[in-house]
Amino acid sequence: MFDYQEPDANDNPGNQEAHSLPLPPSGANNKGSQPLNPEKVRHMLYGSLAAIDRTIKILHALGYADPNDWSEPMPTEKPNQWMVILTKTLLIA
Repeated sequence: MFDYQEPDANDNPGNQEAHSLPLPPSGANNKGSQPLNPEKVRHMLYGSLAAIDRTIKILHALGYADPNDWSEPMPTEKPNQWMVILTKTLLIA
């Protein structure tokens, strides 16, 4: 549905891959601290197709979510308003 473009190298500091998130600082998870546990979080975007498309592209450029991980746009009860969903697994200490 959306025409996604890869972000420029300048859009992603440190040249990290878009699907990777920064790891906790070294030493943050040792010396008796709790292990990192995976937890799912769900993001829902509501708005026009243009606003949703732009938000998805921004989150991709920031390295948070791949555009293909979002659901297809679904119409809502309001005219010209759509919804997309992303479920992401995060590591929680």
